[in-house]
Amino acid sequence: MDQNINSRSNSKTFTYTVLALLAFAGNSLICRMALKESTIEPALFTYIRLISGALFLFLLVFVKKKSGKEKTKGSWISGAMLFIYAAAFSYAYISLDTGTGALILFGSVQITMIAFSLFSGHKMSPLEWIGVILALSGFLYLMLPGAKAPSLSGFLLMTISGIGWGMYSIRGKNSKNPLHDTAYNFLKATPFLLFILFLLVLETNLTSKGVLLALFSGVVTSGLGYVIWYAALKGLTHIQASVVQLFVPVLAGIGGFVFIQEIISFRLFVAAVLILGGILLLIIKRHSTK
Repeated sequence: MDQNINSRSNSKTFTYTVLALLAFAGNSLICRMALKESTIEPALFTYIRLISGALFLFLLVFVKKKSGKEKTKGSWISGAMLFIYAAAFSYAYISLDTGTGALILFGSVQITMIAFSLFSGHKMSPLEWIGVILALSGFLYLMLPGAKAPSLSGFLLMTISGIGWGMYSIRGKNSKNPLHDTAYNFLKATPFLLFILFLLVLETNLTSKGVLLALFSGVVTSGLGYVIWYAALKGLTHIQASVVQLFVPVLAGIGGFVFIQEIISFRLFVAAVLILGGILLLIIKRHSTK
């Protein structure tokens, strides 16, 4: 009996994890698809993504309003971090390929969380320093001058996006009610949209396809994707949750190759091995000392 219950639980965790990773990679693919094909401008994409995500999550909150969990309401700081992530993410994908953007994003997320750990008093071992050097070497190699180097503006914007998502993730670790917190964080991110409101005056590209892509990103790959991820986290250890996210740049790169014919360059492959390998060393070492 217990074995059957554990088997069903493991199956659910696996399914939720796969769906969440596909959602994360889908965000990169959808945003890049919309901006590469100029079906919508980045500020409007960000507006629609955050507002539609907030509306969808509050619909879920309403449906589950009888839940006995503590009714938390997120925070303004988390809302600001979510806005920084989403806005920088949209503008970065004007000039970055899908796989390159996802690699920079999730590399920056992990490095941000590791840096936070260091500032919180964690002392690094020699193996962890090797991991940091490998990851930073990957970023440096990716940005070496040449025809295959990503744009500097795209790199900087996606790094800022990764820092925003990393800080948002750190702040969400102690969430007592993930659905409520996420819904209110989305809501509290929307007032920050005023900071890019003036850009809408300059943006004229808008098609029904662009709006649908932004809505899909907000409702499915962001709103629903984040809820599924929280469900997956219940069955994952900290090390498992960290490691599986490293597959997102791979999935995003494959998606870019299949759906929008983007080339996976040798430079991107080597950089991915260095960055993800270095971060994996850090995660494994940290787990082994707990």
